[in-house]
Amino acid sequence: MTLRIGNASGFYGDRFDALREMLTGGELDVLTGDYLAELTMLILGRDRLKDPAAGYARTFLRQLEDCLGIAHERGVRIVTNAGGLNPAGLAHSVRHLAGRLGIPVRVAHVEGDDLTALHPGSLAAHAYLGGFGIAACLREGADIVVTGRVTDAALVTGPAAAHFGWSETEYDRLAGAVVAGHVLECGAQATGGNYAFFRDGDVRRPGFPLAELHEDGSCVITKHSGTGGFVDVGTITAQLLYETAGARYPGPDVTTRLDTVRLGQDGPDRVRIDGVRGEAPPPTLKVGLNKLGGFRNEVVFVLTGLDIEAKAALVREQLEPALGKAADVRWELARTDRPDASTEETASALLRLVVRDPDQETVGRALSGAAVELALASYPGFHVLAPPGKGSPYGVFEDVYVPHSGVDHVAVLHDGRRIPVPAAHDTAVLDAVPEPPLPEPPAPGPTRRAPLGLVAGARSGDKGGNANVGVWARTDDAWRWLAHELTADRFRQLIPESRELQVTRHLLPRLRALNFVVEGILGAGVAAQHRFDPQAKALGEWLRSRHLDIPEALL
Repeated sequence: MTLRIGNASGFYGDRFDALREMLTGGELDVLTGDYLAELTMLILGRDRLKDPAAGYARTFLRQLEDCLGIAHERGVRIVTNAGGLNPAGLAHSVRHLAGRLGIPVRVAHVEGDDLTALHPGSLAAHAYLGGFGIAACLREGADIVVTGRVTDAALVTGPAAAHFGWSETEYDRLAGAVVAGHVLECGAQATGGNYAFFRDGDVRRPGFPLAELHEDGSCVITKHSGTGGFVDVGTITAQLLYETAGARYPGPDVTTRLDTVRLGQDGPDRVRIDGVRGEAPPPTLKVGLNKLGGFRNEVVFVLTGLDIEAKAALVREQLEPALGKAADVRWELARTDRPDASTEETASALLRLVVRDPDQETVGRALSGAAVELALASYPGFHVLAPPGKGSPYGVFEDVYVPHSGVDHVAVLHDGRRIPVPAAHDTAVLDAVPEPPLPEPPAPGPTRRAPLGLVAGARSGDKGGNANVGVWARTDDAWRWLAHELTADRFRQLIPESRELQVTRHLLPRLRALNFVVEGILGAGVAAQHRFDPQAKALGEWLRSRHLDIPEALL
């Protein structure tokens, strides 16, 4: 017995017609859509400030208007976290839409994640719920299930638990579904999108992934026939490492042991995942707190030609009096210029100024006016990429933890009945797994200075203020070298801004992978826009571009 679960959205703003593509491209039992991220919750929180009836992903409604009939005809159930901060509101809107279209569907939703009232000063505070509220809705006949803040993988564990009748303590099976859910959650990232070795296939328009999930928790990841992109062990490895850390991957339903995952190519565009083991979940649930942190403004000065450093020093000195009251001032000089350049753009460097303060006026007119006044009175060739604005609000993210009993997890059915979802039966404190032994080092031999990316892939992402960088080898020989060469200290050498930060390395030998967690590199999270790449999306590609002494046998 196989459950075919597809995904049609990896974020709020993903490909609009993916819902139709997945419903019409092949057989499916369940179609999921992930619309939420830390930044999305802040955006939806600001929407709700303007309109208390808002707070959900309106794009989903527009997609559903086009596709609800198709889903109904094909018997495909839809499970989505597009409810955001207002799952009841979205469920009501879906019912209204279905009535207007004359399509008989049963719509249920999940409540209990919203803890904003318990955290004064937060714009949104939401616990990450598991999949058993979704399972309760489906077991009671729901055709569409809308949730708020659940874990991304819950969109798969819920349907799987309902379909196979899993209990809350069948941890190995649940862990297998978590791995499938984690692979599916980011859509086309599992089918060649954002992939280090993207030239291995045609990724101009990658299809969306689906999982053929089995009763024992194993699965095959694939995609609809004829869609773009590709699925192989590398694309799945990359996604498994995305926004994870060590061997234990905690969640509200189960702690998944990523060090037990086995991957194998099962044919063209098919990767089998099995062997996954699970343990009791930790005793607490993660709660994401989104707050308004103040206001920020930004100016990017273009410095062209000669004397780049002196020009940067001049404009900094000229603006210093206007920046004196700001709480946080950051200057970054990006030397994108080249000597004797053939175009003006390649002869230019960028000097970026970012200012933050609780007071909008401090980063608004005071800064904007001072910057504009330099237009005829500063370095030669003065211009900026865009005129500075009045200052815009920015958010900060932090996570706190509450016991499972601290939330009222409830499945709200299409007929109004409310089914409480029990808290986890058993829990276990999340301890680190002993580090596995290193493989035998490669035999000594000649080396060549070359980019790391010639022998290793990487994918990176954000978790609050931290970033993770997963790095994997494509062959056993490359793994033997990588495991010994790319230590936490070597990582700090290659990524200078991490040198004063805590960097933890985790080994995952079955994936031939290392996972690095860099604490605090993103400041107060993506919404604070602390660095040039605020979500660390390209941190892994920067690492791959750094040069090391690599054995010639691997090149």
